Amino acid sequence: MTKKHILGDFEKALLFGLIFSILISFANFNNDCETLRKNVLRLHIIANSDSKSDQEIKLKVRDAILNESGELFKNSDGLSASKRLAKNNLKSFENTANNVIKHKGYTAKAKIGKSYFNTRDYDTFSLPAGEYDSLIITLGEGKGHNWWCVIYPSVCIGGSRAKLKDSAGKSSAIAENPKKYKVKFKIVEIYEKLKRKRKR
Repeated sequence: MTKKHILGDFEKALLFGLIFSILISFANFNNDCETLRKNVLRLHIIANSDSKSDQEIKLKVRDAILNESGELFKNSDGLSASKRLAKNNLKSFENTANNVIKHKGYTAKAKIGKSYFNTRDYDTFSLPAGEYDSLIITLGEGKGHNWWCVIYPSVCIGGSRAKLKDSAGKSSAIAENPKKYKVKFKIVEIYEKLKRKRKR
């Protein structure tokens, strides 16, 4: 075997080793992202349309829901408990939203379900793309831009980011260091979008 062939085989081995290490690194990162997703409950309010009026109403519904849910989720001790609280209060959330939009000619529906989100920045941390358990409030036809926040841990209703560490463990470091993981967040987003396409 010539020196040229030996170098060629060595370079191939290095390349395969690099690819393998990148794949392992991504798999570990994606597992941590999944742990994070499984420990978060998001509030997802979807506007009737993108008209200025409907978008303004969406924000008024947001304010009313957050005002109502602040104490409800403030001391929740886990995702399961938060989902149970949300489920037990769906009718109340619907009534609150419908009181805000009663002169708009459409109604609101509340449910617990899965919502897909792209990678989103929230103050000093980011959440990776993927499907999250969500309290979903749909206004009318639900064809407008949405608004979201995190109700467990209670980040958007006066809670503490410390709860994110408690609930998601070491994977919370991913959320709290968005710049460090910017490229990986993008790869996860592409991967999650491909997964969704395959499901359809």
